[in-house]
Amino acid sequence: MADMEPPPPPPLAPGKTVPHISRERMVLLFSVMLVTAAGNTAMQSVMPSIGTELGVADFWISLAYTWSALLWVICAPIWARRSDRRGRKSMMAVGLVGFIASMGLCGIVLWFGLIGLIPAVWTLILFALARSLYGGFGSAAPPAVQAYVASRTPRSERTQALALIASSFGLGTVIGPALAPMLIFPKSGLVGPFIAFALIAAAVLVALRLRLPNDAPSYAARGRVVTAPFSAGANSSLSGDDDSDDTPAGAVSEQRAEEEDIPRLRWNDPRVRPWLVAGLLGGHAQAATLGIIGFFILDRMGLRADPMAGTGPIGMVLMAGAISTLLAQWGLIPMLKLGPRASIMWGMALAALGTVTFAVSHDLHSISLGFAIASLGFGLFRPGFTAGASLAVSRREQGQVGGTVASVNGAAYILAPAVGVWLYGHHPAIGFSVICGLCAMVYVLGWRWLTPDDVLTRDLA
Repeated sequence: MADMEPPPPPPLAPGKTVPHISRERMVLLFSVMLVTAAGNTAMQSVMPSIGTELGVADFWISLAYTWSALLWVICAPIWARRSDRRGRKSMMAVGLVGFIASMGLCGIVLWFGLIGLIPAVWTLILFALARSLYGGFGSAAPPAVQAYVASRTPRSERTQALALIASSFGLGTVIGPALAPMLIFPKSGLVGPFIAFALIAAAVLVALRLRLPNDAPSYAARGRVVTAPFSAGANSSLSGDDDSDDTPAGAVSEQRAEEEDIPRLRWNDPRVRPWLVAGLLGGHAQAATLGIIGFFILDRMGLRADPMAGTGPIGMVLMAGAISTLLAQWGLIPMLKLGPRASIMWGMALAALGTVTFAVSHDLHSISLGFAIASLGFGLFRPGFTAGASLAVSRREQGQVGGTVASVNGAAYILAPAVGVWLYGHHPAIGFSVICGLCAMVYVLGWRWLTPDDVLTRDLA
């Protein structure tokens, strides 16, 4: 792995500047990520109780997410490259439509299962199929958002900008579990959060369509945005749109010579390979932790006999972790000006410490504290990995690296939650030891092979 580290980038050319993103656009981008994160964590907070109500083993509940995660890995790079040609906005719309359809259908299927109209086995199968819509189409939004931000942010500010976007997931994981118990109405029962977040996402889709200007990516298709499936801005002319965040007019002719043929970014590209390996290992640790935590709380709190009562404690622990994630991404990263490598290494150390803490806990307070420490670590790790991969490649490759990052994030959820629950079912110490081992592997990788922050964050010519 000695060839992993790329050569140092040249310094920024005198007088060259990179445009910034307006506050209104950043709010819209933040909202796109926020609603999907809130919906998914709300689902995670009620699924252990739903599985117990249906009489389905924990392992099968975790495995139901596998097909969706596999589709995410396959489709995210495809959508990312499509966004390079057809615009980020249209791909964000595709992602929101996929999320809305998935959450709505999942809620309907689970409601039928809970009232006894569908057997538990078929409920789980249909749930997995409905969830696959999120993996297939919902995967279009995150790489488009990341590419939009990365292509309009200076290198020296990239980690902080992507940390802000990543913090939308952190805020979503606070809002989701907090709202989930309040959305369990008498008639909808445990599936109320599914329907509610589908409606919220529909409102965000309307705002995206009306308020985010149609875009031509800085190093991709221009003039008109070509029609894309489910696109909110298909075939719309770009003339007259606000382009204050886009490439300066003086650089257009230089760009057009470069953007005709964007080279395909490979997974084994030596520039991004160490960051992707770190993201894959750390992502598996985080996915296994999230897969185990709900069932762990039900067991430690003795709530298996009353699964409805488990939604409150699970939501409380997830909220504690989410607040810690926000502390990392809104507070520690910008305040300490952490670069990608430092964020990853500190993050993995804290994640391992937090995992050990809640693994040996027997009361809700201690479990919440341990999970909060682990989440603080994962909150540092995630934007570090994302920014490191982004900074390792050129500006015109941001769409593709965004898709690759989203694909790596999805890959962690193919088997890690189910395997984590399976190992936990054999003995809790086995599952938690594997998580800590993965964190240690990422720490060693960061120490030996990740590019130092002072080299990586230097502004390019």
